[in-house]
Amino acid sequence: MNSTAIVWFRRDLRLYDLPSLSAAADRAESALAVFVLDDALVRPSGAPRTTFLAGCLEALDADLGGRLLVVSGDPVQVIPELVDVLSVDSVHVSEDFGPYGRARDEAVEAALPASVPLIRTGSPYAVSPGRVRTKAGGPYRVFTPFKRAWLDHGWHSPALTGPDTVDWLDPDAVLPRGRIERLGRAAVAELLTEEASDAAALPVAGEKAALERWRAFRDGGTSELDRYADDRDRPDLDATSRLSPYLKFGCLHPRTILHDLRARTDDGATTLRSELAWRDFYADVLFHRPETARTGVDAKFDRMEYDSGPDADAAFDAWCRGRTGYPIVDAGMRQLLAEGWMHNRARMIVASFLTKDLHLPWWRGARYFMTHLVDGDLASNQHGWQWTAGCGTDAAPYFRVFNPVSQGERFDPSGDYVRRWVPELRGIAGKAVHQPWKQAGGRTAEPALFDAADGDRGYPPPIVDHAEERVVALARYRDL
Repeated sequence: MNSTAIVWFRRDLRLYDLPSLSAAADRAESALAVFVLDDALVRPSGAPRTTFLAGCLEALDADLGGRLLVVSGDPVQVIPELVDVLSVDSVHVSEDFGPYGRARDEAVEAALPASVPLIRTGSPYAVSPGRVRTKAGGPYRVFTPFKRAWLDHGWHSPALTGPDTVDWLDPDAVLPRGRIERLGRAAVAELLTEEASDAAALPVAGEKAALERWRAFRDGGTSELDRYADDRDRPDLDATSRLSPYLKFGCLHPRTILHDLRARTDDGATTLRSELAWRDFYADVLFHRPETARTGVDAKFDRMEYDSGPDADAAFDAWCRGRTGYPIVDAGMRQLLAEGWMHNRARMIVASFLTKDLHLPWWRGARYFMTHLVDGDLASNQHGWQWTAGCGTDAAPYFRVFNPVSQGERFDPSGDYVRRWVPELRGIAGKAVHQPWKQAGGRTAEPALFDAADGDRGYPPPIVDHAEERVVALARYRDL
């Protein structure tokens, strides 16, 4: 067996537990590791995600001993050209179930010689989209029955792969000069981090960092996993796993997490399994209905009356900058800008505020999130927004309008989350920080707090009255 394979990395930037690598080793003795910087995917990504991707590629290259070939271009041209140059016998990928990824892989497959198969093995999900079906053979539309079927279906054990599973080819030794340009680390960083100065403070990238983070969450002395069921909704406690960026780029596979939890039935493990089921559920929804990346799962909500014009644009800008006058909303939006990440409870609060207090379309907020999130995942992001907006997979969601004050008081009871991200309010103690307009008869002890002339230095008053806008939102929903 002297054949050569290509292992084409995409959302699987790791070497351990990689089924596509195992499949390549079954067919070939040597393999070329390839990542293609595809402008169709890089262009819409914001600086946090591309900067993190650059770090993941650097880490993967180091794990491969400097033998990762990174090229820029259209995969439909690049992959067949590599096959031709190296006389490759097979191309191996983790299957992509997103709308663009499926179309791209079909085009690459059609461009390959008939004798060279594109072999899809594994996916970024514990259970690949399309596998979990109702008794009638159709897709699930609601999460809870999907989760029951997902748990019954189960998942494979981790694949036994690593850096030495195949003999990795050195691109510099096997590629003819001038035919295909290999991008070095500096060139990759330059291409992917053009806006690095605006990038958020990101986690350490790569597979080793992902495994370290998972083990610390699972086994750490603070018992983060033990407290996960109770504390994950508290943005003030930093009690979430922080694994989402690693899952997004496949530095860690959910199957690895689930395997480690296999003997645990405690509330923390059960809740974490449920969160991974949500991830698979949204991928399944997008797989069966790719149009929901842009339109509502419930199409009638596409007729929703939204605000528009200069006032609506000004409200959107205030929301983006974290200057709505509602502290829990502003804290979430400022965390997003600072870290490229936002606590999940805060994501729901700010999404509800945009769609039901400011009466702006869900897709406008979803697009802003995808620009700034390091863990921006199309299926989870779009359908999470729709769930909150009322046009998604929930059975009866339209009447759910989050009150930003009561949400803050419940999930940030001491106000620590707000004070961390909204420094203008650090002089207000306790949960009173969630209603700063009540301080000192409508003004705080700090004179500039509500001074509109003070620009960004003072904290603004609420830009809308929540009680009034809730009535407007419900009336518009009922009109549908």
